[in-house]
Amino acid sequence: MHRGLTSGLVFAIAAITSCAASAQPPARSPIPALLTPYVEQGDIGGYVTITSVEGAPPQTDVKGWSDVASRRPMKADTIFRAFSMTKPVTGVALMVLFDEGKWHFDDPISDYLPELKDMKVFRGLDAQGAPILSRPASPPTMRQLVTHTAGFLYGFGDSYVDHLYQQRLPLVPKAQTAAAYLATLATIPLAYEPGTQWHYSVSMDLEGIIIERLSGQSLASFMEQRIFHPLAMNDTGFSVPSSKADRLATLYEYRDGGLKPVTSGPFWIASDAPDGLKSGGAGLFTTAPDYARFASMLLNGGQLDGVRVLSAKSASAIMHSQVSEQVIDKGFGIGLQQIRSGYEFGVNGVVVTDPAAAHSSLGKGTYLWDGAASNYFWVDPEHHLSVVTFVQRLVATPPVLPIQKDSHDAIKATYFPSK
Repeated sequence: MHRGLTSGLVFAIAAITSCAASAQPPARSPIPALLTPYVEQGDIGGYVTITSVEGAPPQTDVKGWSDVASRRPMKADTIFRAFSMTKPVTGVALMVLFDEGKWHFDDPISDYLPELKDMKVFRGLDAQGAPILSRPASPPTMRQLVTHTAGFLYGFGDSYVDHLYQQRLPLVPKAQTAAAYLATLATIPLAYEPGTQWHYSVSMDLEGIIIERLSGQSLASFMEQRIFHPLAMNDTGFSVPSSKADRLATLYEYRDGGLKPVTSGPFWIASDAPDGLKSGGAGLFTTAPDYARFASMLLNGGQLDGVRVLSAKSASAIMHSQVSEQVIDKGFGIGLQQIRSGYEFGVNGVVVTDPAAAHSSLGKGTYLWDGAASNYFWVDPEHHLSVVTFVQRLVATPPVLPIQKDSHDAIKATYFPSK
């Protein structure tokens, strides 16, 4: 166990024991007791976490440094790279257009991305090592796109198709046009028969292009007009203006025994990125308070403070399983997000359909996702609870920090010990 972690866990356990004996919600969230030791021992630079539970005002906790070398303190309004926590936002943007009747779940993706109409499925290699390709039994659909079951990959693995992604497509689209991105993707076969497997993928980047085509706006403009402005998410977007640059947290990886700044590589997204394809899968910058408002909107059925962003029907669709039984309990998933009975997938995020079956401490109906820099969030309608936590340390670099699962367990034990 890392130095300093033991004392933090002892504090958290003591708080949990005290709270369990009380009929009233505790005054303090247990998450800071879990995260602070990681700051003190230098495993992360700092964090901002916001816990909102019905019957109590939201609790914001801040610790550490947004830049370790200069000792620039972390603040509640520090701006973070959201990475894959962009995906749920893109899902909401897509469902705004669903509310307008612009698409349906069982539509073929090629209705909106005709460049991908003739994609074949990879069936293996022949005796000469050439790929065997054939048409899919049925074309990939929008439902499969929003659930990572359409046949696409990210290129994280070691398969033949993974290698093609690694060679031909950047992990995060940057200074490309949508046309160039799609032209390249069309040269890579689908990795499996659509609907039969679950693989983390570029699907949400494709959603971003579809949003642009259906709305007639750039993804950035559409999100600003239909999500960020209505929700007063004033510090969220695909870039950081120069007037706010001093609020941007430094991105770190753990290397050579300590935290090292990341300034290049496949995960690097410049805050003043040039015009080009905006990544619906990973491109947003945001703050914890902004993202907490987004989470609260989902928790409240698509509205917040009297402003409706999404219909209640569409908010419900996002937070209900959209995958077939064919992909459940088959060993599919990434990191903590393993698709299994009771732990399934809605629109661009995990849905907990049965906590007992999933062996999860989250409430029934919980919707969640995370990001590459140790960011995570969840909304739990059973307990009317939301948690948003931002850290800026790439999870791909060991030691692995179990802060997300520990947070789930501690929140349940603290607020809902009898559940």
